[in-house]
Amino acid sequence: MRMARIKLAEESAVYHCISRIVGGQRLLDEPAREKLVDILLKLAEFCDLEVITYCILPDHFHVLLRVPIRAELSETELLAKMVKFYGKKGILTVLAREALKVRGKIDPKIRDSVVSRTGDVSAFMKELKQRFSRWYNKTMGRFGTLWAERFTSVVVEDSTAALRTVAAYIDLNPIRAKLVKDPKDYRFCGYAAAFTGAKTIRQGLMSFLEAEDWRKAAAKYRMVLFVTAGSANRSDKTVLDPRNIRAELARGGDLSLGQVLRLPVRHMSDGVILGSKDFVNEMFARHRDRFSAGRKDGARPIRGVPLPGICVMRDLRVNAIG
Repeated sequence: MRMARIKLAEESAVYHCISRIVGGQRLLDEPAREKLVDILLKLAEFCDLEVITYCILPDHFHVLLRVPIRAELSETELLAKMVKFYGKKGILTVLAREALKVRGKIDPKIRDSVVSRTGDVSAFMKELKQRFSRWYNKTMGRFGTLWAERFTSVVVEDSTAALRTVAAYIDLNPIRAKLVKDPKDYRFCGYAAAFTGAKTIRQGLMSFLEAEDWRKAAAKYRMVLFVTAGSANRSDKTVLDPRNIRAELARGGDLSLGQVLRLPVRHMSDGVILGSKDFVNEMFARHRDRFSAGRKDGARPIRGVPLPGICVMRDLRVNAIG
């Protein structure tokens, strides 16, 4: 049984969100993935969310989002946001500009329609999927549901260890899917975007890499990913294939984070809360009413893979490690 999604209110939070195409169909070709990235980044900016990294695959997508505390927008700030997102001639923009000119303030209904979509991960994911579905169905001449179900999300501790683990897991998706040998060569993931100069994603990755400039941050992150191909910042360590990684784990070998994350780890998408033991236990205490009376604490280890210092809320045992 899937545990109810947890969303933190009135505070900054980080979420790993995942959504899948109906029936597991591989409907997202390269133009569709490019369009989804475009909508994702523009909508995140409009909604005042920070994209730390993302990965768009043919049958699903991942995005790691930081949701800040919602800021109060002045009338001019709100209008500027609308102009940038809807354009100068957009209906809401025109109505807001006219109201501001005549009455000195934007109509409350228009303001609420915009403000309600800022700083809210659920509103963001709903609109992202709806906007892309409309574009996709119109472009492909199809109709009906595109997405399989409601999106899933994991609350991630806003710490170096937790964000490094989840971000690397997301950016290594095209490796696990055997689409490329190096994530920098997969242009629909955050690492590749940052590698080629995307300032927004560089800022997102640098927010946890503890480096004062992108060159140093990129070197640190590449060492986390442990990718050997095509970079001056390459690791000299050999990248194992999944079968050898499992064998090495079984015999208790010492593997890097980047090696371990080449295996599908279900906790990253279904663990509900991910972070240090103290963080997960704190979240458990704050949402105590969602759990059985017999449960004493929240933090559970990620069984089967060595991820020191990382716990989850949900104790997954069936098909947990792919």
